Amino acid sequence: MQGRSRDQRDLFDAESMAGELLEPGSVYAFLAEHRLALFPEELFADLFRSARGRPSVPADVVATVLVLQTLNGLSDREAAEAVTFDLRWKAACGLPVQAPAFHPTTLTYWRRRLAASRRPYRIFEAVNAVVLETGILTGKTRRALDSTVLEDAVATQDTVTQLIAAIRRVAREVTGGKKAVAAHCTRHDYSSPGKPRIAWDDPAARDELVSALVTDALALLDHLDVDALPEDQAQVVALLAVVAGQDVEPAEGSDGTDGRWRIARKVAYDRVISTVDPQTRHAHKTVHQRRDGFKAHVVVEPATGLITTTKLTKAAGAESADGAVGIDLLATDTTLNPETTESTASPENPESAANPEAAQAGEAPVVAQVPVEVLADSAYGTGEALAALEAAGHTAIIKPWPLRPAIPGGFTLEDFTVDPAAGTVTCPNGLTRKISPKNRVTFGAGCRGCPLRARCTTSTRGRQLDLHPHDALQRAHRARAQQPEFQQTYRTWRPMVERSIAWLTRGNRKVRYRGIAKNDHWLHHRAAAINLKRLLTLGLQRTAGAWVMATA
Repeated sequence: MQGRSRDQRDLFDAESMAGELLEPGSVYAFLAEHRLALFPEELFADLFRSARGRPSVPADVVATVLVLQTLNGLSDREAAEAVTFDLRWKAACGLPVQAPAFHPTTLTYWRRRLAASRRPYRIFEAVNAVVLETGILTGKTRRALDSTVLEDAVATQDTVTQLIAAIRRVAREVTGGKKAVAAHCTRHDYSSPGKPRIAWDDPAARDELVSALVTDALALLDHLDVDALPEDQAQVVALLAVVAGQDVEPAEGSDGTDGRWRIARKVAYDRVISTVDPQTRHAHKTVHQRRDGFKAHVVVEPATGLITTTKLTKAAGAESADGAVGIDLLATDTTLNPETTESTASPENPESAANPEAAQAGEAPVVAQVPVEVLADSAYGTGEALAALEAAGHTAIIKPWPLRPAIPGGFTLEDFTVDPAAGTVTCPNGLTRKISPKNRVTFGAGCRGCPLRARCTTSTRGRQLDLHPHDALQRAHRARAQQPEFQQTYRTWRPMVERSIAWLTRGNRKVRYRGIAKNDHWLHHRAAAINLKRLLTLGLQRTAGAWVMATA
């Protein structure tokens, strides 16, 4: 059953005895005074279906600890120790000085219950409800999109390690897997710990080992009936299939049927880098800056630095592209329509009135939005993103995608004149060609003898263009980006998102959990803590039962 905090304070209540030591305006002092108003019992009532049994740790206490834990970047054990020994934590939780903390696994239990509930991000939503009630974002007509890489909590594995680990996992977790591995994986001793003992500086020995492991993996996959396995076991087999094929290729002169394989001379797209956490990925922010982990996407109000919504994805892959994720995330920003979201995000209304299906799925509801200026770097300047923003009524203040010439210093796409009405494209030399139904333009023989060919193409077949479906929109956006007003707005407000990213990652660049789901919940709790701290800096107060900004 749901536990609740006592109405009367204990004789040795930490806030009563040492409350004056708390820094005014700090998160600790705020939670000590307004914890129950921020996290009322009703906010967590749906987690407890029965009124019988032993009372749980009060929900407001657990929510306070989760906020402070992510704010300070502590583990569960460190957070429990802080509740026991740190007077600031005791005061924030409303505990007496002599009260011991709960067991660290209590936090794990609560996170699981929240994750399985209809509103897994309710702590973030509760802080967002405060943002809406204060009206601090009223009249703020800009949103900035950005992302940053968060490092994973596992070690990156090489191909050999992944193959051995994946086969061992099949033996350990799949029904009948142990017998299947013993019968079909005979080229290596998978019960032997550590890496295989070979001459690692000998290419032939490495290829022989890789050939043995891949052959064993393929033989095991041929034997297993994936369709007959439960979903969790089928995923284990699917991971083995991915690992067995992503990093290898047939040896020179072989098609793979003879069992000869080698490590491929390339990196597979969307490569799995660890069997311990198959959802972590390689990430390249620049050519020289490389990290392994996940990508945190944020929507930020640049004037205040408040994170209005956030999401965690793989660090690479089509589903993690900044443009696609950023636009979808912006569409779920409930702060862009306070009239609708006041009931949606309010602790007093745990069900989503705007979109009950989304609430049941644990997703933020898509609501009608007020038009805003959307600021972002060129990663968000795709044609699809610009079209989506235009359809939603927003104004794109996004750095255009750079145009790369086919020849260094030569002509770019901008040097070709497109006539959508006539369906033609004219090259810099004045040659006009029709646009094909597939948006392709071929100049072909017309390039022969062209005096500008050296600046246009090196192809013997002449220049060919593949126009984007939103080419006209991209051209108009590039032209608008040259206007002084556009550039002034971008240079003034776009960099402000970087401070929010810095607050989010300060001391917390490396996540503590495995998988997207758990780390996404952590990200929302972290964003809630950062937003709460920012609100207090801006003057958050509670007056006459309402959240207000003292500086408003």
